[in-house]
Amino acid sequence: MADIFDSFELLYDRPGEPMINTKGEDKVLFELTEQFLTPEYANNGLELNNRFGDEEEVSRKIILKNLDKIPEFPKAKQLPNDADFSLFLPSHQEMANEVIDVLMSVTENQLQELLSTCVYARINLNPQLFNYCYTVAIMHRRDTGKVRVQNYAEIFPAKFLDSQVFTQAREAAAVIPKTIPRTPIIIPRDYTATDLEEEHRLAYWREDLGINLHHWHWHLVYPFSASDEKIVAKDRRGELFFYMHQQIIARYNCERLCNSLKRVKKFSDWREPIPEAYYPKLDSLTSARGWPPRQAGMRWQDLKRPVDGLNVTIDDMERYRRNIEEAIATGNVILPDKSTKKLDIDMLGNMMEASILSPNRDLYGSIHNNMHSFSAYMHDPEHRYLESFGVIADEATTMRDPFFYRVHAWVDDIFQSFKEAPHNVRPYSRSQLENPGVQVTSVAVESAGGQQNVLNTFWMQSDVNLSKGLDFSDRGPVYARFTHLNHRPFRYVIKANNTGSARRTTVRIFIAPKTDERNLPWALSDQRKMFIEMDRFVVP
Repeated sequence: MADIFDSFELLYDRPGEPMINTKGEDKVLFELTEQFLTPEYANNGLELNNRFGDEEEVSRKIILKNLDKIPEFPKAKQLPNDADFSLFLPSHQEMANEVIDVLMSVTENQLQELLSTCVYARINLNPQLFNYCYTVAIMHRRDTGKVRVQNYAEIFPAKFLDSQVFTQAREAAAVIPKTIPRTPIIIPRDYTATDLEEEHRLAYWREDLGINLHHWHWHLVYPFSASDEKIVAKDRRGELFFYMHQQIIARYNCERLCNSLKRVKKFSDWREPIPEAYYPKLDSLTSARGWPPRQAGMRWQDLKRPVDGLNVTIDDMERYRRNIEEAIATGNVILPDKSTKKLDIDMLGNMMEASILSPNRDLYGSIHNNMHSFSAYMHDPEHRYLESFGVIADEATTMRDPFFYRVHAWVDDIFQSFKEAPHNVRPYSRSQLENPGVQVTSVAVESAGGQQNVLNTFWMQSDVNLSKGLDFSDRGPVYARFTHLNHRPFRYVIKANNTGSARRTTVRIFIAPKTDERNLPWALSDQRKMFIEMDRFVVP
Protein backbone atom coordinates (compact mmCIF):
# COMPACT_ATOMS: atom_id res chain seq x y z
CA MET A 1 0.00 0.00 0.00
CA ALA A 2 1.31 3.43 -0.95
CA ASP A 3 2.25 5.82 1.84
CA ILE A 4 3.01 9.52 1.99
CA PHE A 5 6.69 8.92 1.24
CA ASP A 6 5.69 7.52 -2.16
CA SER A 7 3.84 10.79 -2.76
CA PHE A 8 7.03 12.76 -2.09
CA GLU A 9 8.94 10.61 -4.57
CA LEU A 10 6.40 11.37 -7.32
CA LEU A 11 7.47 15.02 -7.24
CA TYR A 12 10.62 13.93 -9.09
CA ASP A 13 8.63 12.50 -11.99
CA ARG A 14 8.77 14.33 -15.35
CA PRO A 15 9.86 17.74 -14.06
CA GLY A 16 8.78 19.60 -17.20
CA GLU A 17 5.17 18.44 -17.08
CA PRO A 18 2.57 20.41 -15.09
CA MET A 19 1.23 18.97 -11.86
CA ILE A 20 -2.29 18.77 -13.31
CA ASN A 21 -1.01 15.68 -15.16
CA THR A 22 -0.84 12.25 -13.59
CA LYS A 23 2.52 11.17 -12.15
CA GLY A 24 4.41 7.91 -12.29
CA GLU A 25 3.88 4.71 -14.23
CA ASP A 26 0.78 3.97 -12.11
CA LYS A 27 -0.82 7.30 -13.06
CA VAL A 28 -1.25 8.90 -9.65
CA LEU A 29 -3.11 12.21 -9.55
CA PHE A 30 -2.43 15.12 -7.18
CA GLU A 31 -5.82 16.78 -6.60
CA LEU A 32 -5.13 20.49 -6.88
CA THR A 33 -7.17 23.40 -5.59
CA GLU A 34 -7.20 26.95 -6.92
CA GLN A 35 -4.46 27.79 -4.43
CA PHE A 36 -1.97 25.70 -6.39
CA LEU A 37 -2.73 26.93 -9.91
CA THR A 38 -0.37 29.19 -11.82
CA PRO A 39 -1.80 32.02 -13.99
CA GLU A 40 -1.65 30.02 -17.24
CA TYR A 41 -3.96 27.41 -15.71
CA ALA A 42 -6.13 29.78 -13.66
CA ASN A 43 -9.12 29.50 -16.02
CA ASN A 44 -9.16 25.80 -16.80
CA GLY A 45 -6.62 24.14 -14.50
CA LEU A 46 -9.16 22.56 -12.16
CA GLU A 47 -11.19 21.30 -15.11
CA LEU A 48 -8.08 19.71 -16.65
CA ASN A 49 -7.03 18.24 -13.30
CA ASN A 50 -10.52 16.78 -12.82
CA ARG A 51 -10.48 15.40 -16.35
CA PHE A 52 -7.38 13.38 -15.54
CA GLY A 53 -9.05 12.32 -12.29
CA ASP A 54 -12.06 10.92 -14.17
CA GLU A 55 -9.87 8.62 -16.26
CA GLU A 56 -10.24 4.96 -15.39
CA GLU A 57 -6.46 4.48 -15.56
CA VAL A 58 -5.79 6.72 -12.53
CA SER A 59 -4.65 4.36 -9.77
CA ARG A 60 -5.06 6.72 -6.83
CA LYS A 61 -5.53 10.35 -5.90
CA ILE A 62 -3.49 12.40 -3.46
CA ILE A 63 -5.44 14.99 -1.48
CA LEU A 64 -3.45 18.13 -0.74
CA LYS A 65 -3.80 20.34 2.31
CA ASN A 66 -4.57 23.99 1.62
CA LEU A 67 -1.74 26.11 3.00
CA ASP A 68 -2.49 28.67 5.70
CA LYS A 69 0.41 30.76 4.44
CA ILE A 70 1.38 30.58 0.79
CA PRO A 71 5.15 30.92 0.16
CA GLU A 72 5.93 34.00 -1.91
CA PHE A 73 9.39 33.08 -3.27
CA PRO A 74 10.06 36.67 -4.48
CA LYS A 75 13.60 35.86 -5.62
CA ALA A 76 13.15 32.28 -6.80
CA LYS A 77 10.19 33.12 -9.02
CA GLN A 78 12.43 35.43 -11.04
CA LEU A 79 14.15 32.42 -12.63
CA PRO A 80 12.15 31.52 -15.75
CA ASN A 81 10.98 27.94 -16.10
CA ASP A 82 13.02 27.53 -19.28
CA ALA A 83 16.31 28.77 -17.77
CA ASP A 84 19.19 26.60 -16.62
CA PHE A 85 20.21 26.69 -12.96
CA SER A 86 23.72 26.91 -11.50
CA LEU A 87 24.86 27.03 -7.89
CA PHE A 88 27.97 28.91 -8.96
CA LEU A 89 25.90 32.03 -9.80
CA PRO A 90 25.29 34.41 -6.86
CA SER A 91 21.71 35.20 -7.91
CA HIS A 92 20.88 31.51 -8.15
CA GLN A 93 22.45 30.89 -4.74
CA GLU A 94 20.11 33.49 -3.23
CA MET A 95 17.13 31.85 -4.92
CA ALA A 96 18.14 28.44 -3.59
CA ASN A 97 18.58 29.84 -0.07
CA GLU A 98 15.06 31.24 -0.17
CA VAL A 99 13.46 27.98 -1.27
CA ILE A 100 15.47 25.76 1.10
CA ASP A 101 14.54 28.07 3.99
CA VAL A 102 10.83 27.59 3.25
CA LEU A 103 11.05 23.80 2.89
CA MET A 104 13.17 23.43 6.02
CA SER A 105 10.91 25.71 8.09
CA VAL A 106 7.82 23.48 7.86
CA THR A 107 7.19 22.02 11.31
CA GLU A 108 8.80 18.62 11.79
CA ASN A 109 6.49 15.61 11.26
CA GLN A 110 3.80 17.77 9.64
CA LEU A 111 4.22 15.74 6.47
CA GLN A 112 0.90 16.68 4.85
CA GLU A 113 1.78 20.36 5.18
CA LEU A 114 5.30 19.68 3.89
CA LEU A 115 3.94 17.76 0.89
CA SER A 116 1.56 20.57 -0.01
CA THR A 117 4.35 23.14 0.37
CA CYS A 118 6.60 21.08 -1.89
CA VAL A 119 3.84 20.69 -4.50
CA TYR A 120 3.28 24.45 -4.47
CA ALA A 121 7.02 25.02 -4.96
CA ARG A 122 7.14 22.37 -7.70
CA ILE A 123 4.34 24.13 -9.59
CA ASN A 124 5.66 27.68 -9.25
CA LEU A 125 9.43 27.34 -9.61
CA ASN A 126 12.00 26.52 -12.26
CA PRO A 127 12.23 22.69 -12.40
CA GLN A 128 16.02 22.54 -11.95
CA LEU A 129 15.96 25.01 -9.06
CA PHE A 130 13.13 23.09 -7.42
CA ASN A 131 14.83 19.72 -7.84
CA TYR A 132 18.01 20.93 -6.15
CA CYS A 133 16.27 22.66 -3.23
CA TYR A 134 13.76 19.85 -2.76
CA THR A 135 16.50 17.21 -2.66
CA VAL A 136 18.63 19.21 -0.22
CA ALA A 137 15.61 19.59 2.07
CA ILE A 138 14.66 15.90 1.80
CA MET A 139 18.23 14.89 2.66
CA HIS A 140 18.54 17.27 5.62
CA ARG A 141 15.12 17.03 7.30
CA ARG A 142 14.82 14.39 10.02
CA ASP A 143 11.25 13.42 9.06
CA THR A 144 11.91 12.59 5.38
CA GLY A 145 14.58 9.94 5.78
CA LYS A 146 12.32 7.33 4.15
CA VAL A 147 11.94 9.35 0.94
CA ARG A 148 14.17 7.84 -1.75
CA VAL A 149 16.08 10.48 -3.67
CA GLN A 150 15.62 9.64 -7.34
CA ASN A 151 18.42 9.12 -9.85
CA TYR A 152 19.22 12.57 -11.26
CA ALA A 153 20.32 11.05 -14.58
CA GLU A 154 16.81 9.63 -15.02
CA ILE A 155 15.09 12.91 -14.16
CA PHE A 156 17.30 15.20 -16.25
CA PRO A 157 18.89 12.74 -18.70
CA ALA A 158 19.84 15.49 -21.15
CA LYS A 159 22.62 16.56 -18.76
CA PHE A 160 24.32 13.19 -19.20
CA LEU A 161 23.52 11.76 -22.64
CA ASP A 162 24.05 12.63 -26.29
CA SER A 163 21.32 14.98 -27.52
CA GLN A 164 20.49 12.70 -30.46
CA VAL A 165 19.14 10.10 -28.03
CA PHE A 166 15.97 11.98 -27.21
CA THR A 167 14.45 12.07 -30.68
CA GLN A 168 14.86 8.30 -30.84
CA ALA A 169 13.51 7.91 -27.30
CA ARG A 170 10.35 9.91 -28.01
CA GLU A 171 9.79 7.94 -31.20
CA ALA A 172 10.14 4.66 -29.31
CA ALA A 173 7.72 5.85 -26.61
CA ALA A 174 5.16 6.97 -29.19
CA VAL A 175 5.33 3.99 -31.57
CA ILE A 176 6.13 0.94 -29.44
CA PRO A 177 3.50 0.03 -26.80
CA LYS A 178 4.89 -0.15 -23.28
CA THR A 179 3.76 -3.77 -23.09
CA ILE A 180 6.39 -4.65 -25.70
CA PRO A 181 10.07 -4.53 -24.65
CA ARG A 182 11.76 -1.54 -26.28
CA THR A 183 15.25 -2.00 -27.68
CA PRO A 184 17.80 0.15 -25.78
CA ILE A 185 19.20 3.14 -27.64
CA ILE A 186 22.96 2.75 -27.97
CA ILE A 187 25.12 5.74 -26.94
CA PRO A 188 28.36 5.70 -28.95
CA ARG A 189 31.55 5.87 -26.90
CA ASP A 190 33.02 8.66 -29.03
CA TYR A 191 30.39 11.28 -29.74
CA THR A 192 32.02 14.53 -28.59
CA ALA A 193 35.31 14.42 -30.58
CA THR A 194 37.75 12.20 -32.45
CA ASP A 195 41.24 11.00 -31.64
CA LEU A 196 42.61 14.01 -33.53
CA GLU A 197 42.00 15.79 -30.22
CA GLU A 198 44.39 14.19 -27.75
CA GLU A 199 42.34 15.31 -24.74
CA HIS A 200 39.55 13.14 -26.10
CA ARG A 201 41.52 10.10 -24.93
CA LEU A 202 40.11 10.86 -21.47
CA ALA A 203 36.51 11.39 -22.60
CA TYR A 204 35.56 7.94 -21.29
CA TRP A 205 36.45 9.18 -17.81
CA ARG A 206 35.29 12.80 -17.94
CA GLU A 207 31.94 12.01 -19.57
CA ASP A 208 31.23 8.98 -17.40
CA LEU A 209 27.71 9.13 -16.05
CA GLY A 210 28.72 7.91 -12.60
CA ILE A 211 31.52 10.41 -11.98
CA ASN A 212 29.25 13.32 -12.93
CA LEU A 213 26.48 12.00 -10.70
CA HIS A 214 29.04 11.87 -7.89
CA HIS A 215 29.86 15.56 -8.32
CA TRP A 216 26.17 16.49 -8.35
CA HIS A 217 25.54 14.41 -5.23
CA TRP A 218 28.50 16.00 -3.44
CA HIS A 219 26.85 19.42 -3.67
CA LEU A 220 23.62 17.99 -2.25
CA VAL A 221 25.45 16.60 0.78
CA TYR A 222 27.77 19.60 1.17
CA PRO A 223 25.90 22.64 -0.17
CA PHE A 224 27.90 25.85 0.06
CA SER A 225 24.76 27.95 -0.15
CA ALA A 226 22.01 27.86 2.50
CA SER A 227 20.80 30.32 5.10
CA ASP A 228 20.55 27.59 7.73
CA GLU A 229 24.12 27.18 8.97
CA LYS A 230 23.46 23.60 10.14
CA ILE A 231 23.02 22.51 6.51
CA VAL A 232 26.38 23.96 5.48
CA ALA A 233 28.53 23.68 8.62
CA LYS A 234 29.22 19.96 8.57
CA ASP A 235 32.24 18.47 10.32
CA ARG A 236 35.46 19.23 8.39
CA ARG A 237 33.46 20.45 5.41
CA GLY A 238 36.22 22.69 4.05
CA GLU A 239 38.89 20.03 4.46
CA LEU A 240 36.71 17.46 2.70
CA PHE A 241 36.20 19.88 -0.19
CA PHE A 242 39.98 19.83 -0.60
CA TYR A 243 40.32 16.06 -0.18
CA MET A 244 37.52 15.06 -2.54
CA HIS A 245 38.79 17.26 -5.36
CA GLN A 246 42.41 16.28 -4.68
CA GLN A 247 41.40 12.64 -5.12
CA ILE A 248 39.68 13.49 -8.40
CA ILE A 249 42.83 15.19 -9.71
CA ALA A 250 45.02 12.28 -8.56
CA ARG A 251 42.80 9.75 -10.33
CA TYR A 252 42.55 11.92 -13.45
CA ASN A 253 46.33 12.25 -13.61
CA CYS A 254 46.71 8.48 -13.28
CA GLU A 255 44.29 8.03 -16.17
CA ARG A 256 46.32 10.53 -18.20
CA LEU A 257 49.54 8.61 -17.58
CA CYS A 258 47.80 5.41 -18.68
CA ASN A 259 46.87 7.17 -21.94
CA SER A 260 50.39 8.52 -22.63
CA LEU A 261 49.49 12.06 -21.59
CA LYS A 262 51.27 14.35 -19.16
CA ARG A 263 49.75 15.32 -15.85
CA VAL A 264 47.19 18.09 -16.14
CA LYS A 265 48.65 21.60 -16.31
CA LYS A 266 47.27 23.91 -13.64
CA PHE A 267 45.62 27.12 -14.84
CA SER A 268 47.68 29.75 -13.05
CA ASP A 269 47.96 32.57 -15.62
CA TRP A 270 44.39 33.81 -15.73
CA ARG A 271 45.01 36.04 -18.75
CA GLU A 272 46.50 33.47 -21.13
CA PRO A 273 44.52 31.87 -23.97
CA ILE A 274 43.07 28.46 -23.19
CA PRO A 275 44.05 25.86 -25.80
CA GLU A 276 41.52 23.23 -24.70
CA ALA A 277 38.30 23.32 -26.73
CA TYR A 278 35.19 21.44 -25.72
CA TYR A 279 32.01 20.72 -27.67
CA PRO A 280 29.66 18.91 -25.27
CA LYS A 281 27.02 17.69 -27.76
CA LEU A 282 24.35 18.13 -25.10
CA ASP A 283 20.99 19.87 -25.31
CA SER A 284 19.15 21.34 -22.35
CA LEU A 285 15.60 20.01 -22.40
CA THR A 286 14.70 22.75 -19.92
CA SER A 287 15.78 25.68 -22.12
CA ALA A 288 15.40 23.82 -25.46
CA ARG A 289 18.87 25.02 -26.45
CA GLY A 290 22.23 23.41 -26.95
CA TRP A 291 24.95 23.90 -24.35
CA PRO A 292 27.44 26.53 -25.55
CA PRO A 293 30.76 25.06 -26.75
CA ARG A 294 34.20 26.56 -26.12
CA GLN A 295 36.58 27.10 -29.01
CA ALA A 296 40.33 26.74 -28.63
CA GLY A 297 42.22 29.92 -27.74
CA MET A 298 39.48 31.70 -25.80
CA ARG A 299 40.33 33.77 -22.71
CA TRP A 300 38.74 34.78 -19.47
CA GLN A 301 37.07 38.19 -19.63
CA ASP A 302 35.67 40.49 -16.95
CA LEU A 303 32.15 39.39 -16.02
CA LYS A 304 29.35 41.95 -16.07
CA ARG A 305 26.15 39.93 -15.93
CA PRO A 306 23.74 41.60 -13.46
CA VAL A 307 21.06 39.01 -14.25
CA ASP A 308 23.33 36.36 -12.69
CA GLY A 309 24.60 38.55 -9.85
CA LEU A 310 28.05 38.62 -11.45
CA ASN A 311 30.15 41.77 -11.54
CA VAL A 312 33.74 40.65 -11.06
CA THR A 313 36.96 41.38 -12.93
CA ILE A 314 40.17 39.46 -13.44
CA ASP A 315 41.85 42.16 -11.34
CA ASP A 316 39.44 41.27 -8.52
CA MET A 317 40.34 37.61 -8.84
CA GLU A 318 44.06 38.32 -8.75
CA ARG A 319 43.58 40.45 -5.63
CA TYR A 320 41.67 37.65 -3.90
CA ARG A 321 44.45 35.24 -4.86
CA ARG A 322 47.12 37.49 -3.36
CA ASN A 323 45.12 37.79 -0.14
CA ILE A 324 44.75 34.01 0.15
CA GLU A 325 48.43 33.46 -0.59
CA GLU A 326 49.30 36.01 2.11
CA ALA A 327 47.06 34.19 4.59
CA ILE A 328 48.90 30.94 3.80
CA ALA A 329 52.31 32.62 4.07
CA THR A 330 51.52 34.18 7.46
CA GLY A 331 49.33 31.38 8.78
CA ASN A 332 46.60 33.86 9.72
CA VAL A 333 43.39 35.18 8.21
CA ILE A 334 42.09 38.70 8.69
CA LEU A 335 38.53 38.84 9.98
CA PRO A 336 36.03 41.59 9.11
CA ASP A 337 36.77 43.39 12.40
CA LYS A 338 40.52 43.47 11.45
CA SER A 339 41.44 40.90 14.10
CA THR A 340 43.30 37.76 13.01
CA LYS A 341 42.67 34.06 13.41
CA LYS A 342 44.99 31.11 12.81
CA LEU A 343 44.38 29.53 9.42
CA ASP A 344 43.67 25.81 9.21
CA ILE A 345 42.85 23.62 6.23
CA ASP A 346 39.14 23.49 7.02
CA MET A 347 38.97 27.28 7.05
CA LEU A 348 40.97 27.45 3.82
CA GLY A 349 38.47 25.11 2.15
CA ASN A 350 35.61 27.36 3.23
CA MET A 351 37.48 30.36 1.85
CA MET A 352 38.15 28.73 -1.53
CA GLU A 353 34.60 27.41 -1.96
CA ALA A 354 33.12 30.49 -0.38
CA SER A 355 30.00 30.00 1.69
CA ILE A 356 28.41 31.41 4.84
CA LEU A 357 31.41 29.83 6.62
CA SER A 358 33.97 32.01 4.84
CA PRO A 359 35.84 34.03 7.50
CA ASN A 360 35.97 37.19 5.36
CA ARG A 361 34.32 36.99 1.97
CA ASP A 362 34.98 40.63 1.12
CA LEU A 363 38.73 40.09 1.50
CA TYR A 364 39.13 36.55 0.15
CA GLY A 365 36.32 36.52 -2.38
CA SER A 366 34.78 33.45 -3.95
CA ILE A 367 37.68 32.23 -6.06
CA HIS A 368 36.63 28.64 -6.75
CA ASN A 369 33.04 29.46 -7.64
CA ASN A 370 34.06 32.44 -9.77
CA MET A 371 36.66 30.33 -11.62
CA HIS A 372 33.78 28.17 -12.80
CA SER A 373 31.77 31.24 -13.83
CA PHE A 374 34.67 32.88 -15.69
CA SER A 375 35.27 29.62 -17.53
CA ALA A 376 31.57 29.17 -18.34
CA TYR A 377 30.94 32.64 -19.78
CA MET A 378 33.92 33.26 -22.06
CA HIS A 379 31.51 33.26 -25.01
CA ASP A 380 29.22 35.96 -23.53
CA PRO A 381 30.75 37.68 -20.48
CA GLU A 382 28.38 40.69 -20.59
CA HIS A 383 25.12 38.87 -21.43
CA ARG A 384 25.15 40.77 -24.71
CA TYR A 385 23.91 37.77 -26.70
CA LEU A 386 21.56 36.38 -24.02
CA GLU A 387 23.61 33.20 -23.85
CA SER A 388 23.58 30.84 -20.91
CA PHE A 389 26.61 29.27 -19.23
CA GLY A 390 28.73 26.38 -20.49
CA VAL A 391 28.81 22.91 -18.95
CA ILE A 392 31.57 23.83 -16.47
CA ALA A 393 29.05 25.90 -14.47
CA ASP A 394 26.59 23.06 -13.87
CA GLU A 395 27.41 20.69 -11.02
CA ALA A 396 26.06 17.73 -13.00
CA THR A 397 28.05 18.44 -16.18
CA THR A 398 31.17 20.30 -15.02
CA MET A 399 33.45 17.24 -14.90
CA ARG A 400 32.89 16.61 -18.61
CA ASP A 401 34.99 19.65 -19.52
CA PRO A 402 38.78 19.08 -19.73
CA PHE A 403 39.30 22.62 -18.42
CA PHE A 404 37.62 21.65 -15.13
CA TYR A 405 40.77 19.70 -14.26
CA ARG A 406 43.10 22.60 -15.04
CA VAL A 407 41.03 24.81 -12.74
CA HIS A 408 41.10 22.25 -9.96
CA ALA A 409 44.78 21.50 -10.44
CA TRP A 410 45.38 25.15 -9.49
CA VAL A 411 42.91 24.92 -6.59
CA ASP A 412 44.70 21.80 -5.34
CA ASP A 413 48.04 23.58 -5.61
CA ILE A 414 46.79 26.24 -3.21
CA PHE A 415 45.96 23.58 -0.63
CA GLN A 416 49.29 21.83 -1.19
CA SER A 417 51.15 25.10 -0.57
CA PHE A 418 49.31 25.38 2.75
CA LYS A 419 50.23 21.82 3.74
CA GLU A 420 53.89 22.33 2.77
CA ALA A 421 54.30 25.44 4.94
CA PRO A 422 55.88 24.23 8.25
CA HIS A 423 54.09 26.87 10.32
CA ASN A 424 50.70 25.62 9.06
CA VAL A 425 51.02 21.83 9.31
CA ARG A 426 53.46 20.09 11.63
CA PRO A 427 54.80 16.63 10.65
CA TYR A 428 53.24 13.65 12.39
CA SER A 429 55.26 12.32 15.29
CA ARG A 430 56.46 8.72 15.35
CA SER A 431 54.03 7.88 18.14
CA GLN A 432 51.12 9.12 16.01
CA LEU A 433 52.05 6.83 13.13
CA GLU A 434 53.27 3.62 14.71
CA ASN A 435 51.14 0.85 16.19
CA PRO A 436 53.29 -0.82 18.88
CA GLY A 437 53.18 -4.60 18.85
CA VAL A 438 51.46 -4.83 15.47
CA GLN A 439 53.50 -5.88 12.45
CA VAL A 440 52.05 -6.20 8.95
CA THR A 441 53.87 -9.13 7.33
CA SER A 442 52.31 -9.11 3.84
CA VAL A 443 49.74 -7.34 1.70
CA ALA A 444 48.25 -8.69 -1.53
CA VAL A 445 45.30 -8.15 -3.82
CA GLU A 446 43.48 -11.16 -5.24
CA SER A 447 41.25 -10.58 -8.25
CA ALA A 448 38.72 -13.17 -9.36
CA GLY A 449 40.31 -15.38 -12.00
CA GLY A 450 43.30 -13.09 -12.36
CA GLN A 451 46.94 -12.68 -11.44
CA GLN A 452 47.80 -11.69 -7.88
CA ASN A 453 48.27 -7.93 -7.34
CA VAL A 454 46.69 -7.13 -10.71
CA LEU A 455 43.32 -5.37 -10.91
CA ASN A 456 41.38 -6.46 -13.99
CA THR A 457 39.24 -3.79 -15.64
CA PHE A 458 36.94 -4.05 -18.63
CA TRP A 459 34.33 -2.16 -20.62
CA MET A 460 30.73 -2.93 -19.83
CA GLN A 461 27.37 -1.56 -20.90
CA SER A 462 24.59 -0.44 -18.57
CA ASP A 463 21.11 0.94 -19.17
CA VAL A 464 19.47 4.07 -17.82
CA ASN A 465 15.69 4.48 -17.97
CA LEU A 466 14.78 7.80 -19.60
CA SER A 467 11.04 7.61 -18.96
CA LYS A 468 10.97 9.83 -15.85
CA GLY A 469 12.65 12.62 -17.80
CA LEU A 470 10.78 12.33 -21.13
CA ASP A 471 8.18 15.02 -20.58
CA PHE A 472 4.94 14.76 -22.58
CA SER A 473 5.79 11.29 -23.92
CA ASP A 474 3.93 8.02 -23.62
CA ARG A 475 4.72 6.00 -20.52
CA GLY A 476 6.74 2.84 -20.21
CA PRO A 477 10.50 2.31 -19.86
CA VAL A 478 12.78 3.67 -22.58
CA TYR A 479 16.40 2.70 -22.07
CA ALA A 480 19.63 4.28 -23.24
CA ARG A 481 22.68 2.01 -23.13
CA PHE A 482 26.06 3.55 -22.34
CA THR A 483 29.57 2.10 -22.09
CA HIS A 484 31.73 2.56 -19.00
CA LEU A 485 34.64 1.05 -17.10
CA ASN A 486 34.18 -1.66 -14.52
CA HIS A 487 36.43 -4.12 -12.72
CA ARG A 488 36.42 -7.73 -11.66
CA PRO A 489 35.71 -8.29 -7.97
CA PHE A 490 38.83 -8.33 -5.83
CA ARG A 491 39.79 -8.62 -2.19
CA TYR A 492 42.64 -7.53 0.03
CA VAL A 493 44.69 -10.15 1.86
CA ILE A 494 46.54 -8.53 4.76
CA LYS A 495 48.53 -10.64 7.19
CA ALA A 496 49.55 -9.11 10.51
CA ASN A 497 50.94 -10.19 13.87
CA ASN A 498 49.96 -8.60 17.16
CA THR A 499 52.21 -9.38 20.11
CA GLY A 500 50.19 -7.22 22.49
CA SER A 501 46.59 -7.10 23.64
CA ALA A 502 43.64 -6.98 21.25
CA ARG A 503 43.00 -3.53 19.83
CA ARG A 504 40.91 -1.79 17.21
CA THR A 505 42.83 -0.48 14.20
CA THR A 506 41.92 1.57 11.14
CA VAL A 507 43.19 0.32 7.78
CA ARG A 508 43.52 2.70 4.83
CA ILE A 509 44.61 1.42 1.43
CA PHE A 510 45.97 3.58 -1.39
CA ILE A 511 47.15 2.94 -4.94
CA ALA A 512 49.57 5.11 -6.95
CA PRO A 513 51.60 4.90 -10.18
CA LYS A 514 55.16 3.61 -9.78
CA THR A 515 56.73 5.94 -12.39
CA ASP A 516 56.05 9.38 -13.81
CA GLU A 517 55.29 10.39 -17.42
CA ARG A 518 58.98 9.92 -18.32
CA ASN A 519 58.90 6.40 -16.85
CA LEU A 520 61.25 7.52 -14.07
CA PRO A 521 60.87 6.88 -10.33
CA TRP A 522 58.93 9.55 -8.49
CA ALA A 523 60.23 12.01 -5.99
CA LEU A 524 58.09 11.28 -2.93
CA SER A 525 57.03 14.94 -2.75
CA ASP A 526 55.35 14.48 -6.16
CA GLN A 527 54.18 10.90 -5.78
CA ARG A 528 52.26 11.64 -2.58
CA LYS A 529 49.88 13.78 -4.64
CA MET A 530 49.13 10.79 -6.88
CA PHE A 531 47.92 8.41 -4.16
CA ILE A 532 44.29 7.36 -4.59
CA GLU A 533 42.41 6.05 -1.58
CA MET A 534 40.93 2.64 -2.42
CA ASP A 535 39.36 1.69 0.88
CA ARG A 536 39.21 2.30 4.61
CA PHE A 537 37.81 0.11 7.34
CA VAL A 538 38.16 -0.71 11.02
CA VAL A 539 39.34 -4.09 12.37
CA PRO A 540 38.35 -6.20 14.14
